[in-house]
Amino acid sequence: MTFRARLVIASTAAVAIAVLLACSTAWVVARNSLVSSVDDTLIQTASSMLNRGSIEGADANGAVTQVSTADGRIWANSQNVTLPVEGVVRAVSAGKRGATYVTVTANHVVFRELIVPLPAGQILGSQVQREQIQIPTSSALQLAVPLVGVNRQLRHLEVALLFIAALGVLIAVLLGFMVARTAIRPLDQVTEEIEEIADTTDLSRRLDEGGPDELGRLRRTFNRMLGALSYSQDQQRQLVLDASHELRTPLTSLRTNTEVLRRVDELDPETRTQLLDDVLSQLTELTTLVGDLTELARGERHVEPSQRFRLDQLVDDLVAVASTHGRTRGLEIDADLKECWVIAHRERVSRAIGNLLNNAIKWSPEEGTIEVTVDAGAVIVRDHGPGIAPEDLPKVFNRFYRAPSARSMPGSGLGLAIVAQVATEEGGTVSASQAPGGGALLRFEIPAVQ
Repeated sequence: MTFRARLVIASTAAVAIAVLLACSTAWVVARNSLVSSVDDTLIQTASSMLNRGSIEGADANGAVTQVSTADGRIWANSQNVTLPVEGVVRAVSAGKRGATYVTVTANHVVFRELIVPLPAGQILGSQVQREQIQIPTSSALQLAVPLVGVNRQLRHLEVALLFIAALGVLIAVLLGFMVARTAIRPLDQVTEEIEEIADTTDLSRRLDEGGPDELGRLRRTFNRMLGALSYSQDQQRQLVLDASHELRTPLTSLRTNTEVLRRVDELDPETRTQLLDDVLSQLTELTTLVGDLTELARGERHVEPSQRFRLDQLVDDLVAVASTHGRTRGLEIDADLKECWVIAHRERVSRAIGNLLNNAIKWSPEEGTIEVTVDAGAVIVRDHGPGIAPEDLPKVFNRFYRAPSARSMPGSGLGLAIVAQVATEEGGTVSASQAPGGGALLRFEIPAVQ
């Protein structure tokens, strides 16, 4: 079902319900008004009868007058129609209830009846008995008029209201189509513009900002989405270009060494060993580079959900692993880890902190010291190496960026870029600065929880 059809149905249903409720309310009010008018007539007639002391004179419009007692006996009746003597009548006769209005059916005719209590000894005149009747016990006067005229008027009103309701629904349908066409026209324009952008794949285009209404908000939101897509596309292109550039060097060296190895029989053992070591080193470099590229490309597409874990324990495990790598160079890692809980992707955070530790190991001097601190969601890694030049500080977290002093050292230039990406994905921050007394100080921070 189209949005236009849903809008027409919704508007029609709303108007139809309103019309039906209005018609129903009008019918109930009219019925209550007519019945109330009959009740007023009944009470006036009953008062006149009691004042005259006669039960006659009320049958000109088909009214029925009847006197009955609490035991169900009928003492007098002005018509051939016998009104039912039920519990309400007996309760009024016995003095347990006051004057009461009820609606009853007698001889297949609906009556509106007023039941008035009569005291014992009440004398009423009756032409039927042609004498005055003295009621020996407490009794009740039953005065009823047929509701034929009222029901006829209500049926006429029902027909008129049904016609009005049907006409209202028809008008609601027509208005619904008009409203839908008017309301959908701006949305159709937005849809056409979006479809044109989708067909041309031109992410540089933008929709008209529009006004402060919902469509304007939709346009601005779509423009922000186009901007995000354009930025993502530019990042992907740059990643491919950078990756191609970085892969070219190890692949060229690997190809050169492989071509030399084709003449392995002509090489002395020492040269062969050196070439094989170079090939293995280049393959390792390629493997690391591909792994880092995969990590960057994966971005926020996490398979596993975030989990709550102790950041200090994770860092403690990573420090233990890093210590085994640094032991060959006589490096020592001092850890000051305070208990800290976070909610994040454990594997990604582990990769980022591992990169920080590996970076510190790479730049630390022989038999140097690396200091690691964990406190309130912040992981601070400090080495005592040459530090980071001021002009390189703003660029160290860029992909493939390698300072001039680092270009002769192994690495892909992606380690710290992955750290920055993980920090952003987990709602945290990352920074680099010169440590007091020399060396680099890298800070990775994500929100801590209780």
